[in-house]
Amino acid sequence: MRILITGGAGFIGSHIQDKYIDLGHDVTVLDNFSTGKREYVNTEANLIEGDITNESLVREVFENGKFNLVNHHAAQINVRSSFDDPINDCRINVIGTLNILKAMIDFHVPKIIFASTGGAIYGYPEIIPADENTPAVPGSPYAIGKLTCENYIRNLSELYGIRFTILRYANVYGPRQIARGEAGVVAIYTERLLDGKAPVIFGTGNNTRDYVYVDDVVKANVNAIGMGENGIFNIGRGVETNVHEVYAAVSKAFGDKAIEAEFGNAVPEVERIALDATLAKNGLDWVPVIDFETGVNITVKSFMSA
Repeated sequence: MRILITGGAGFIGSHIQDKYIDLGHDVTVLDNFSTGKREYVNTEANLIEGDITNESLVREVFENGKFNLVNHHAAQINVRSSFDDPINDCRINVIGTLNILKAMIDFHVPKIIFASTGGAIYGYPEIIPADENTPAVPGSPYAIGKLTCENYIRNLSELYGIRFTILRYANVYGPRQIARGEAGVVAIYTERLLDGKAPVIFGTGNNTRDYVYVDDVVKANVNAIGMGENGIFNIGRGVETNVHEVYAAVSKAFGDKAIEAEFGNAVPEVERIALDATLAKNGLDWVPVIDFETGVNITVKSFMSA
């Protein structure tokens, strides 16, 4: 299968790229390297350096690629940055996605796998873990943009027959993660400890997230190639983990090299979230298998050996 992975040099996209190639697919990576790294591009992938906001480039890529599937991970990924510059967030995440969708229509690409957010799209849900029927009440420009893209995908599917699988990720972590933004807290703490600096816990540290290891996320993207038609699926473990527990796991992986964390002022963010992934179990044959402590230990070791 000929597959285009946008953002294929990034944290999650590069892991998906490697697995798709292992499975024998012909993979093209489109990335502008704003956060991705060249060394993450598999030597067997076809690399195109460029930006999804460049409509003419996107059309050229699709015209030449004759793809059977698009795996769309290119995005502005920092929730806090989306508050500072919502126009840029919209330009990349919404307009960029529309460029991809328009090219799919014009060049007859039948399916898209879209990386959305479960960690931000539900806002402050009353019931946790939240399932896909939980009202989407996005509390950030980033989450608004992701929900807007979901709606465009569903609308264009109805109009043009594009098939889709939308994956609403919890907080993904693992090797190659960028130490940036709240979603990258495992990487942030790991890098600070490697630099001999004390990690900072903002506020009380009691806010929770649902952490899912990147290899489990890759499995969802593999299964979504042939399953989950026109479905939206939460991809998470359904377990709340607070910031103190995150730092405890990172500290344990460092052993006696760990440093006591410092505390900083609270920042605006979702207080609690975890995702019910029952629908993914039924529709994608997907369940997470890596527990948090194991995943953190693998992640820390990968950073140490980098």
